[in-house]
Amino acid sequence: MTPEAPFLLAIDQGTTSSRAILFDAAAKPVASHAIELKQFYPDNGWVEHDADEIWQATLACCRVAAKGIAPSEIAAIGITNQRETTVLWDRKTGAPLHHAIVWQDRRTAERCRVLKEQGREADVSARTGLLLDPYFSATKAEWLLDHVPGARARAERGELAFGTIDTWLIYRLTGGAVHATDVTNASRTMLLNLSSLAWDAQMLKLFNIPSAILPDVRDSAGDFGTTKTDLLGAPIPIRGVAGDQQAALFGQACFKPGDVKSTYGTGCFALVNTGSTAPKSANRLLATAGYRAKGQTAYAIEGSIFIAGAVVQWLRDALGVIRNAGEIEALARTAKSADGLYFVPAFTGLGAPYWDPNARGAILGLTRDMGVAEIARAALDAVCYQTRDLLDAMARDMRASGLGQPAAIKVDGGMVRNDWFCQRLADLTGLPVERPTVTETTALGAAYLAGLATGVFRDFSDIAKGWALERRFEPETSAATRDGLYEGWTKAVGRVRI
Repeated sequence: MTPEAPFLLAIDQGTTSSRAILFDAAAKPVASHAIELKQFYPDNGWVEHDADEIWQATLACCRVAAKGIAPSEIAAIGITNQRETTVLWDRKTGAPLHHAIVWQDRRTAERCRVLKEQGREADVSARTGLLLDPYFSATKAEWLLDHVPGARARAERGELAFGTIDTWLIYRLTGGAVHATDVTNASRTMLLNLSSLAWDAQMLKLFNIPSAILPDVRDSAGDFGTTKTDLLGAPIPIRGVAGDQQAALFGQACFKPGDVKSTYGTGCFALVNTGSTAPKSANRLLATAGYRAKGQTAYAIEGSIFIAGAVVQWLRDALGVIRNAGEIEALARTAKSADGLYFVPAFTGLGAPYWDPNARGAILGLTRDMGVAEIARAALDAVCYQTRDLLDAMARDMRASGLGQPAAIKVDGGMVRNDWFCQRLADLTGLPVERPTVTETTALGAAYLAGLATGVFRDFSDIAKGWALERRFEPETSAATRDGLYEGWTKAVGRVRI
């Protein structure tokens, strides 16, 4: 970084909180602030956020994280965000028309089922790389246009704006001057043609989405305008944007085809870099844009688990068996082996590779001598088993593409601070688990993208040099034991699929 601007400010807007992290010249976090967000559950399987609360929390986090730093010392802002979460707002006033519909929301499951029965999924997948599922933004936007009074007519007149959370924050930060997204977030809407990286006319027609409400699609390391002066004390350029999982791929320096990372936040998301050609999955995983920067596009195959860290939150908030997430490691260590106990946390259905929105959670195999410690351990095991679901499917796609087998998993996110979990993940997947020194790699990826766009970092190799291993966890369980436990998991999953 230049002496005049030695910092990068990363916004990490997640499902349960907004966070801002200030990175120094060595790409090390020097200050951060987070604010938890309220979630709304107006009906069974429905999940919403207050978009204005997200904006106010994000702005407050930026101000605290950058406190004591002159705005001129910040080279650029990078944004990473929960993906697929959908906002519709008044283009003139900036007022949301409805709560944001969160990526976890399942209200459009019936719409997706009907489209599948009509035989539409093959074309959707060929164009967008995605599968028909309520997870993605298209049916959420369609629902808003159809259920908010007057919204569709106003959208046709160009009075409304649609976006995922990155677009919403860019709009507010720039005072409405910029309505844009990047290729990674756009690729999660089910409206982007994955090959051309442009909005797909056939998808807009299928979901009845007026093109007038869509944002511009830009490179992940690109120009997204500058902040309004009154927000942070001076105009600061916004130069990096990526959805949270792609930002983690970038932050983990997964720049070579075959590199794999897995992030453990509210959900779990494993991505493998597949190179410069849009991939196709034969194993019900997703093809997605990995990033676009310096004229290079990298694609990825992704597996998505809806419930990872959220199961720990459930143990805390719904059952009250722990007071904070950090207590679960000690609790799990006290558990008996309880190898026949399985916790399938399908609270909002099952993601990849099942894509079953009707599945529901269950704890199977309970006996009289089991208690909260065994349930806590089974909850963490469930995240490991789901990761193996993804990695097994991913390995088949990788072999078909000539990428070979995954050699290791680079992990990040809040859950991986738990040593017991990381070792268990290695044992139940059979792959070494590599934990970097900086585990908040979503924010780091956003900072790297912003720095790359402003010349703070010269190229990809400049960034890769900064990745550092903190600890490597090697599998210690035998293959026979691991496979036997996994067979029990697959039977348990079969029991919850209605």
